[in-house]
Amino acid sequence: MNDSIIELKKKMKKVLDRDRYQHTLGVAYTAASLAMRYNLDIDKAFTAGLLHDCAKCIPNDEKLRLCKKFGIQLTDAEKNVPSLTHAKLGACLAEKEYGVTDPDILAAVRTHTTGAPGMSRLQEIIFMADYIEPNRNTAPNLKEVRSLCFNNPAIAIRKILSDTLQYLNKRKDSAIDPATKDTYDYYKNETEKVEWV
Repeated sequence: MNDSIIELKKKMKKVLDRDRYQHTLGVAYTAASLAMRYNLDIDKAFTAGLLHDCAKCIPNDEKLRLCKKFGIQLTDAEKNVPSLTHAKLGACLAEKEYGVTDPDILAAVRTHTTGAPGMSRLQEIIFMADYIEPNRNTAPNLKEVRSLCFNNPAIAIRKILSDTLQYLNKRKDSAIDPATKDTYDYYKNETEKVEWV
């Protein structure tokens, strides 16, 4: 593990509450494991995992203020449920506060909650790692999804999105970001075309 990652871990420990920090470490190590499995850059995956929730513990009114300050475009769902802004704001802070310039890492942070049609492999890894990291234990079909992530990621992503949409549709107090449905439609239609090594 390089010095910049060690320093970033210290910074995340300061800005996240205890449970969120443990989740963040779980995502970082899971992302690194998936990167090893698919022959991707382990340090990039670990860095993106560390940063994915860097804006999560910022109070919601402050999230909205920072989004306005940085010119971040928000969907209606994000305006109505400010906690949803943490991914876009996190990508912005990763660059401005933590000095990340790699566009793939920034994109992985930006899309880790909703996904995006045509994600890069790093984006897909962070999206999956956020869902399956070891501290997670309440998602449906988790055992199946964890196995799929290491054997057939495209199917895993489709399953994660399907289960997420079913969960959100049952809750009356939650908003569905249009990007989640767009990503599901993409992976549903393109699963056979998405090839992994």
